Amino acid sequence: MATRQSSARRCIFAAGLALLATAADAQTVAACRHEADSTRRLACYDRLFGEPEHAVGSEILPPDVSGAPAGSGLLPPDASTPLSVFWELEPGDKRGPFIVRTYQPNFLLPVHYTSNINRHPFSPTHPGTDGQNHYRRQEAKLQISLRAKMAENVLLPHADLWFAYTQRSLWQVWNRRDSAPFRSTDYQPEAIYVVPVPRSLGTLPADWRLRMVQLGLAHQSNGQSDPLSRSWNYVYAGAAFERGDFLLQVRGNHRLQEGNGDDNPDLTRYIGDTEITASWLPGPSTASLTWRSNRKSLSRGSLQADWTYPVSREQPTGLRWYVQLFAGYGETLLDYNRRQASIGLGLTLFQF
Repeated sequence: MATRQSSARRCIFAAGLALLATAADAQTVAACRHEADSTRRLACYDRLFGEPEHAVGSEILPPDVSGAPAGSGLLPPDASTPLSVFWELEPGDKRGPFIVRTYQPNFLLPVHYTSNINRHPFSPTHPGTDGQNHYRRQEAKLQISLRAKMAENVLLPHADLWFAYTQRSLWQVWNRRDSAPFRSTDYQPEAIYVVPVPRSLGTLPADWRLRMVQLGLAHQSNGQSDPLSRSWNYVYAGAAFERGDFLLQVRGNHRLQEGNGDDNPDLTRYIGDTEITASWLPGPSTASLTWRSNRKSLSRGSLQADWTYPVSREQPTGLRWYVQLFAGYGETLLDYNRRQASIGLGLTLFQF
């Protein structure tokens, strides 16, 4: 019975389209049919036969714009964009508190080559160690990063408070002589306060838009005892800008004083206190470039490039190929004062 009803509905729908097509001007229909651009062709048919509405999240969008990229000129002013969905900036993007989501990229790079492996870490308060002379330049790099919203509408409309945790490890997996130890692991919990910027305040020249500002409090340490202990506490303030497929994030870090027990008092002289990330999201692939610098010493800091592409184009949120290039100081806390260049090849683990 259900099959017959479905067939009957298809027949009625086809008949209705036929009647509409007959009523429409034949030459106009032909013009639509020969339109090369799929978006314009669909819009042409919509003008002839009406625009059925499709629900996209909390938005009601005509079908010719529901899949259009941000900044293409086809999106309505308040449509969700990747940045808006990621940080739940618009009311329709909110998912509520206590839902665990990914934060920074989660990846495993089984092939990670470092040009200048740090076999003898040191700092001003812990000069020199016996070191690990058998450490290899070939190792693996692993990162796990998660976050959850703790509260919504905190102090300001639609402003949210998040908690995040990131763990990054360099693993001497190819070093059989030393039983494949973890060379370094950094742990970073942080609290993040995110404030969406209304369109009336965030519209900028050249179609750029300031989407959000954020304040954060973070602790980062490597969990080791002296003389390899490294750590710091800092607050930061940042802003995120959006234009079509491009994202720009700017952040300034301010280190909190730790007194006489500081394991690495010169940390920010090497890794910097300013961070600028430019991202490009043209389609299936993603690319980003991050520059970290010290306003007092531009010769230090670092430059990092990241690129991903789905293993299967049909599942863009599944496994993705991942390539990472790094040059400068501070790939890990243990290496904060050692200049290195590295390349890593592998896969993203998950994103949700």
